[in-house]
Amino acid sequence: MNMKSNPPKAPAEQVVKDIRRATRRHYSTEDKIRIVLSGLRGEDSIAELCRKEGIAQGLYYSWSKEFLEAGKKRLAGDTARAATSDEVRSMRGQTQALKEAVALESGIQRNYVSLIERGINKPTITIIFKLATELEVQPLQLIELVETECLKPQRW
Repeated sequence: MNMKSNPPKAPAEQVVKDIRRATRRHYSTEDKIRIVLSGLRGEDSIAELCRKEGIAQGLYYSWSKEFLEAGKKRLAGDTARAATSDEVRSMRGQTQALKEAVALESGIQRNYVSLIERGINKPTITIIFKLATELEVQPLQLIELVETECLKPQRW
């Protein structure tokens, strides 16, 4: 007798899990905020809100915790985030334009200003006075900035 061996069928529970996973609703950030704020208002109980929205209470509480933690960080001033490549490109362009403007107005080469900024070259007193005049600050303020930068540990 030649028996055909059929591949083993997945149990019914696994099929149901796969279907649920594939058809699970994904909530936008705005939806999450709306739901959490509704829960914080307290007009309905959390259980009732979760039933209306079709989410598990544990999911609501995890969103609520993330929301409150983000608020605490924002209030504490911890707003670090990853910059997009467009933002970095824009900031580099602005920095370049600013260096060129300062160099042009003070009569110093732009490359030299960049070398001073990066700590490769040290400005002379004459250069400090030229830059201070152009930036409308006291030369002492520039010297203090240079001193502060020199005391920082070098990044390699």
